[in-house]
Amino acid sequence: MGQVSGKVAIVTGGASGIGAACAETLAREGAKVVVTDVDDKMGNEVVARIAAAGGTAMFLFQDVTEEQRWPEVIAAAEKAYGRLDIMVANAGIGVSVPFFADMSLTEWRRQQAINLDGVFMSAKYAVPAMKRAGGGSIVMMSSVAGLRGSPGLAAYCATKGGVRLFAKAVALECAQMNLNIRCNSVHPGLIETPIWTKLQSSAGRNISADLAVRAKAAVPLSRVGVPQDIADGVLFLCSDASSYITGQELVIDGGITAGQVARRA
Repeated sequence: MGQVSGKVAIVTGGASGIGAACAETLAREGAKVVVTDVDDKMGNEVVARIAAAGGTAMFLFQDVTEEQRWPEVIAAAEKAYGRLDIMVANAGIGVSVPFFADMSLTEWRRQQAINLDGVFMSAKYAVPAMKRAGGGSIVMMSSVAGLRGSPGLAAYCATKGGVRLFAKAVALECAQMNLNIRCNSVHPGLIETPIWTKLQSSAGRNISADLAVRAKAAVPLSRVGVPQDIADGVLFLCSDASSYITGQELVIDGGITAGQVARRA
């Protein structure tokens, strides 16, 4: 307990799934957490759970694609809690189109705006606040789809691959300037989160996925991951235990990217 005591964190997309697990885990480990999302109801529910568990948190409505909102969120965090030490750039969406050429430019740009522009602004506006605090840790949520291609998710892969390399460049630039700010990317595999029910095709249909069957076929550990699996990795990257780690990829995927295994009867 207390791995991030005294630190202040912002978690974007913190109302559900991986973001909620990250917010609750950081709070449980002693951080004061600012949860941001476009879902007021679920965001406030996360804050209520944190408070009920004895933690400290607040919710702020935020569309990560709106630049004017970013300085307001940073200022609110500093006003409420005095500093900013941790930025978890988690907000993201998935848009699936069976063949990339059938995706509209509007769909492409919407996904880029949330998954990539939002991550860019999270770092852009967090760094000055972290400089005032004497340093910090930025964690950018990528995906195994940022490490390899995935049919039907070409645009998603493009955004998550962009996050992966952006994190490395940010890490190097912060190091070059001696800012004491680390930046790393996290790459979840098949995780049971609301993104699977929200994943939309270009026709607007929900895509149903039997995650257990998919995991049995594709995941060496044969199970679907849960948000806490990712939150534990994020906690490590936000804590002083990872003080010598920057510009790296933390892959949490049950072995998917390691290769395939032959099942024994």
